Amino acid sequence: MPTETFEFQVEARQLLQMMIHSIYSNKDVFLRELISNASDALDKLRLEALRDDTLGADVSDLHIDIEADKDARTLTVRDNGIGMSHDEVVRLIGTIANSGTAKFLKELKEAQDPAAAEGLIGQFGVGFYASFMVADEVTLVTRRAGESKGTRWASTGEGTYTIETADDAPQGTSVTLRLKPADTEDQLFDYTSPWKIKEIVKRYSDFITWPVRMAAEAVEPTADAEDGADGENAESTAPPEPETLNSMKALWARSRDDVSDDEYHELYKHISHDWNDPLETIRMQAEGTFEYQALLFIPSRAPQDLFSQGHKRGVQLYVKRVFIMDDCEALMPEYLRFVKGVVDAQDLSLNVSREILQQDRQIQLMHRRLAKKVLSSIKEMMAAHPERYATFWREFGRVLKEGLLGDFDNRDAILGVSSFATTHDEAEPTTLQQYVERMKEGQQHIFFMTGESRAAIENSPHMEAFRAKGVEVLLLTDPVDEVWVDAVPEFDGKQLRSIAKGEADLDTEEEKKEVEAEREKRQQEFAELLTWMTARLGEDVKEVRLSSRLTVSPACIVSDTHDVTPALQNMYRAMGQDMPRTKRILELNPGHPLVAGLRTAQAERADDADLAEAAELLYGLALLAEGGELSDPSRFTKLMADRLERTL
Repeated sequence: MPTETFEFQVEARQLLQMMIHSIYSNKDVFLRELISNASDALDKLRLEALRDDTLGADVSDLHIDIEADKDARTLTVRDNGIGMSHDEVVRLIGTIANSGTAKFLKELKEAQDPAAAEGLIGQFGVGFYASFMVADEVTLVTRRAGESKGTRWASTGEGTYTIETADDAPQGTSVTLRLKPADTEDQLFDYTSPWKIKEIVKRYSDFITWPVRMAAEAVEPTADAEDGADGENAESTAPPEPETLNSMKALWARSRDDVSDDEYHELYKHISHDWNDPLETIRMQAEGTFEYQALLFIPSRAPQDLFSQGHKRGVQLYVKRVFIMDDCEALMPEYLRFVKGVVDAQDLSLNVSREILQQDRQIQLMHRRLAKKVLSSIKEMMAAHPERYATFWREFGRVLKEGLLGDFDNRDAILGVSSFATTHDEAEPTTLQQYVERMKEGQQHIFFMTGESRAAIENSPHMEAFRAKGVEVLLLTDPVDEVWVDAVPEFDGKQLRSIAKGEADLDTEEEKKEVEAEREKRQQEFAELLTWMTARLGEDVKEVRLSSRLTVSPACIVSDTHDVTPALQNMYRAMGQDMPRTKRILELNPGHPLVAGLRTAQAERADDADLAEAAELLYGLALLAEGGELSDPSRFTKLMADRLERTL
């Protein structure tokens, strides 16, 4: 196949220019990324060879080689792993403008510090392109195991890349960098220097399970050898054996005292391809009839695709330190999909599939224990490190709450580590336990309201009586909140109650007795209006009644105690489920002049068409006040315009 030249897409070119012009202060990480990719390729080959006896790949000496040429100023990282086909090169290497790149570039430009920029790079999985920070040209040669021909990809990162067939390519992948001149002021070191390469490997890749090798430095000849160079005593100068630069020790199998936080962090970065340190490191060791070790990490920042359908979740599974699979979903529940790490089991088969794992009793046992361990670690973080917990909740609280819908065994634990916005404090969220401790004397329920935003909820008519009486309300604005509040009946013996459903019963028994006579009087005074409006608005509402929750607004709409909220109905419809229309309740504020005037007018001229329109407008205003949608906006607009015209 002749050499083909392709142009990078616009976003890809912009990204590469950022890399070329060094958005990072620490350029050493390019080598970490190349070694990490090579390690992944070796893992995949060993796993593929276990599953496919016909692959024909030699897995007897899987390793990573680093070769430096000072004269040519090149650095090569080579592995004999799974390799890539031509199509995979085009898809995985030739194009980096995947979905999200435009958003990434925007966020990258807005990031003011190098650490933030590095975090964004890691999230978007373009670590390979860190090579362009230190190289004027990058050449990749690869051949997939089981195929006869390889592929060569090359680019200077300026705007184009080339792809051609490489007939003589060995199995695996090699990446060769034509290095830029060293510039220590710009932290661009001499990456052909053996000591610098050793330093980087030791710092970032010491735990890699495959040997990272480099040719030993040439041994200087001795004086005796020089003197006898032309005689029979001249010593042979055969090339020295390559030396292994990394220890290859599994961090999860080592004592906590023998491992530094930096080493744990580098393992996390290798596993997750995130360039930020993790927020929390969790160790676990189970002994007895079923033994396994786990080293888990909670990231410090949510990945961009956390809520995307294609998001990869799960932790790496090893059996007796042999890599089995990435993203083992069976080990971690869906709502903990942000957790990264390694689980190393002692008693599983090496030849297991994802389908088998779903049914394996030992895997299910680990699944339960790992979930409990993560939740208990979050609880400890909450108590001991509130700042870190605040970061965790900001990044992952929305996904953690999904566990309230399905993980019944851990529901109380999830509620215990959850925080919610509240009317008690504009800035600080609250736990349910803190809410209960602040409850007013005689208060029986934990009150909440769901909505699109804090401002929308705080401005809702439903809040008026609660604000007037100083009753705290949880402000739930995540889409998942619409669902879990119906699935969780109570906390600590206190029922969770929506302020937009049922009756708003805020009075104590004494207060009820004091206003009972006044309520009965008002009920009698407005009985005819309520009956009339219920009949007039019967297609839209099931009942019109007087409200105990309104102090300022003339009217509001509430759902019956056990009805599905409109927002939840819309969510189900968006997922393709057929939801029947549910009529709701219109509540009137008897102390509002508009409602009082409507009562008087209805008593005097019940058949007046204008009154029917007024009732319709009042219902529409209440619907708009809660953020609802009018069934006939044009009719409502016309009625409102006509009314305004008459007042001029």
